[in-house]
Amino acid sequence: MPDNTPRRFVIPDIHGCSRTLDRLLGKVLRLQRGDELYLLGDYIDRGPRSREVLDLLLELVGAGYAVHPLRGNHEEMLLNGCRDRGMFRLWMLNGGDATLQSFGVEDPCEIPLRYRRFLGELPLYYLLPDYVLVHASLNFALADPFADREAMLWSRSLEVRKESIGGRRLIGGHTPVPRETIVAGLAGDRIVLDNGCVYAGRSGMGSLAALELNGMSLFFQENIDR
Repeated sequence: MPDNTPRRFVIPDIHGCSRTLDRLLGKVLRLQRGDELYLLGDYIDRGPRSREVLDLLLELVGAGYAVHPLRGNHEEMLLNGCRDRGMFRLWMLNGGDATLQSFGVEDPCEIPLRYRRFLGELPLYYLLPDYVLVHASLNFALADPFADREAMLWSRSLEVRKESIGGRRLIGGHTPVPRETIVAGLAGDRIVLDNGCVYAGRSGMGSLAALELNGMSLFFQENIDR
């Protein structure tokens, strides 16, 4: 690609690690306004600074950066938990209490509307000329893989049928994998980028990953939010 082609970064599953994200964007990637930043969802829960992650994303958008965030299953649980007590309990079992603490509230409906509206407007996938970006995976048993909302948010399938997605490769997060698995996946058509930032101490995990699509270059920032 020409040298003036904008860099395209993809970052998965931040999970309340705002300091780690800030370090990755600033010190490691040196993000510029001309870059394209794609985020694969799960900005909240588990980690200590969910509100700060959302604030950082909103600040970048307000400052004119090209930020393209997707919805993850954790955003889905928060939004559904505001009107469904069963989903609220599921959210609590999956780290939702950390998000409530970061906002200083006891119920997801008490999270300021500005944040809930932002999360509620997030799309489930992006189609790039050469890649499909999604939080989790796609259901290739269907003629239209994008018709299965649950798969895009929750599936851990590694299947990919490029003929069903216009010859594109498929990139997602959702499933934490060791660094060596991410590196090995770059050679295939199904790339999983989640290095389990909140799982510091587990073998091969504990960093926030970023993939630059033009050069297929990987970057990692170890968790500094612990």
